[in-house]
Amino acid sequence: MNISSRPASKQVQLMATCLCDAFYDGVAKATVEVLEHLGCEVEFPEDQTCCGQPAFNAGDWPASRQVVRHACQVFAGDKPVIIPSGSCAAMMFHGAGLAFEKEADLGAVEAMGGRTWELADFIVNGLGVTRWPGSYPHRVAFHTSCHSRGTHSGAAALTLLRSIAGCEVLEFGDAEQCCGFGGAFSVTFPNISAEMGRLKLEHVMEPKPEFLVSADMGCLLHLGGLVSRGEKPIQCLHLVEVLRAALGTA
Repeated sequence: MNISSRPASKQVQLMATCLCDAFYDGVAKATVEVLEHLGCEVEFPEDQTCCGQPAFNAGDWPASRQVVRHACQVFAGDKPVIIPSGSCAAMMFHGAGLAFEKEADLGAVEAMGGRTWELADFIVNGLGVTRWPGSYPHRVAFHTSCHSRGTHSGAAALTLLRSIAGCEVLEFGDAEQCCGFGGAFSVTFPNISAEMGRLKLEHVMEPKPEFLVSADMGCLLHLGGLVSRGEKPIQCLHLVEVLRAALGTA
């Protein structure tokens, strides 16, 4: 995704994703607070539903296209669309284009993808914010999702975390390894998915972090589920929750 071609206006639309709606409403709230701290005017279209990724990953592209078309209608206009989850953002600027290659409305889908930002990417590369105020005196391990590979999101998130006073970002083995979620993969192959998640947590815990942080709610849902079943004694947080917590000390 070409950074220079995407709009970086402070009048933005927030796509909270179905994961915020069903599991992480606090992430949506923190996203609004962080964006407003940066001087953004946040618009929240109430008819929004989903980015279409679940059906896309399951191979039901006709159903996925129906959802994507609805998103394009709901988020009409030319304002930046901000998404606090790397996989959902990647669906809009990459996956949706694949699903619409032979469709007459490919241009409209690509237009929306061309103004879609993952949250950390928007903060750093859209607004030019590379240092975050306040402090967060904790040891954290950061997980970059598979869907964020090839994008600027992971590097942007690390730039923000490393700039916070007191925040120690720890290195751990096989950091590029998948968490095992993979959307429909975790449903179709639950045992393999869970074992991949356990292996990921083993690596994460080696440097003894206090928190596991990610900018992708799908990964947090999977790894947090394993943690809640007693796999490892660590708390999972979304990046934006760390940013908001640091703001509270500024």
